[in-house]
Amino acid sequence: MSSAIELAGILKTKGQSIVDSNGNNVILKGAALGGLLNMENFITGYAGHETEQTKLIRSAIGEEKTKFFYDRLYDYFWTEEDAKFFKSVGFNALRIPFNYRHFIDDMNPDVIKESGFELLDRVVERCAKYGIYSVLDLHAVPGGQNQDWHSDNVTNKALFWEFKDFQDRAVQLWVSLAEHYKGNPYIAGYNPLNEPADEEHVRLLAFYERIEKAIRAIDPDHILFLDGNTYAGDFSKFGEPLPNIVYSIHDYSKFGFPGFDYVGSNDQKAQLVRQYNRKVKEANAHTVPIWNGEFGPVYESEDGENAVEANKINVKRYNVLREQLKIYKENNVSWSIWVYKDIGLQGLVYVSPETPWMTRFSDFVSKKRRLGADFWGANPDKSMESALDSMTEVFKKEIPEEFHKALYPPLWDIKRQISRASREILLSTYLSYEFASLFMDLSYEQLDDLAASFKFENCIKRTLLNEYLHNDCVQE
Repeated sequence: MSSAIELAGILKTKGQSIVDSNGNNVILKGAALGGLLNMENFITGYAGHETEQTKLIRSAIGEEKTKFFYDRLYDYFWTEEDAKFFKSVGFNALRIPFNYRHFIDDMNPDVIKESGFELLDRVVERCAKYGIYSVLDLHAVPGGQNQDWHSDNVTNKALFWEFKDFQDRAVQLWVSLAEHYKGNPYIAGYNPLNEPADEEHVRLLAFYERIEKAIRAIDPDHILFLDGNTYAGDFSKFGEPLPNIVYSIHDYSKFGFPGFDYVGSNDQKAQLVRQYNRKVKEANAHTVPIWNGEFGPVYESEDGENAVEANKINVKRYNVLREQLKIYKENNVSWSIWVYKDIGLQGLVYVSPETPWMTRFSDFVSKKRRLGADFWGANPDKSMESALDSMTEVFKKEIPEEFHKALYPPLWDIKRQISRASREILLSTYLSYEFASLFMDLSYEQLDDLAASFKFENCIKRTLLNEYLHNDCVQE
C-alpha cells in the first residue's frame, strides 16, 4: 500500500482507551459499508434475504450475467471518490460488514476462496489511501448467529449456536483473515460476530474465548471488537474481559424510527442516557474501551409530494442523533453510524431517484414499504398493519399470557414474531421472485447501468446529516 497515508502503527487498548503505537488516544468515528459485501433488503431494495435473492436473479438471467452484474456492483459501491468524501466528513474508520459466503462455499467448505480477499482488500486499500482505518465485521456466519435478515438467515432460528460445524467454519475463516491481515496497520481490528443472539449466553462466551485464542495464535496484535449478546446490547454474563478487546454496543433509539415522536423533552433525553448506561455498565466496571458499532435514525424521503411533512419528521430524527452524539462525546466513545450508502432510508449518501436503478425498482420498493416486507424502518399502510394486529390479537388470546415472551429474544413481542415469520420471511420470499423478474432480458450494458447507479457521483448527499457528523468529528 505504497500510496496510502501512513498511520502510527497498529492500534491497541490501554485502560479504557484505544491508542496508536505512539501512545496517542484514538477515537474511531465513521460509518458502516452495509449493502456491499453483506447486502440488506432496505439498503439496495431487494426483498428478503441476500442468498435467496441472488439465487433467483441467477435463475432469471443466468450465471454469466449475474456474475457480470455483481462484479460491477462490488466495484462501484465503494470507490476512491467515496473514500475521499468519507474522509472529508472527518471520519477515520470504516466498518466493513461481510458475508461468510464470499469466502466459503457451503458445498466445498474446507477451501477458503481467494476471491473473498480480493473484494475485501479492494475496500481496505481504497480506505488506506486516505488514512482511513478498517474494522472487519463478520456480519453473517453459517447458520446465522441471530434470527434476522441481516445475518442472511432465511429461518427464524440462530442455528450457528446449535451446530459445532458452523462454529468451526467461522473459526477457520477468522484464522485465514488473521493470517492475511496480521501486521496491517490500516486494520483497526476484527469484529468477529455482528449482533450475536445466543439464548443460552454461555455458547457465545465459549465462542469468544475460542475465537480469541485462534486469532491470536496467528495475529497477537489487532484489537477484537466484541458485540454484546442479544443484538449487541447485553454484556451482563461476560465476566472477566479478554485482553486487548473493545466492547461493541449497538445503540439504536426507538425515537429515531416511525411510530415514536421525539420532542426533546427532559424525560426523552434521560431515556437516551439510561439506554446507553445500561449497555456500557460492564465495560465501565471492567475498564474496557467502548465502541458503538451501530446507531442512527431512519429518514423520510423529502423528494416527493410529502416533502414538507417529511422535513418536519427528519428534523426530529436529527435531534435524536445530535443528542446521542452528545452522550458519546461526553464519554469519549468511538462510534460507527449505520449506514454509509443506501437507496434513501438512512444513508449519508443515497442513490438518486433519477438513476436507472431507482427508475426500474422504485415501484417495487414502494410496494415493499406499503406491505411492511422489510422490518428496518417499516411503516406499512393501515390495512396491512390492521391485518397484523388482528392476527396478533388471536395469538394473544389463544396463548397463555405467561408464555407471551417465551420465544427468544424476549425483546420481541408476539407481534414482532408474527411479522418476522409472515412478512419478513414468507411474504418477502414471494416478493423475491418479482424482484428477480425485473432483471430479465436486460443487456450487459443495462446491467452495468444498474450497478453504476451506486457510484458516488450518482448519489445524493444527505446534507444536514453529514454536517452534524462533520461538526462532531472536527471538534475532536
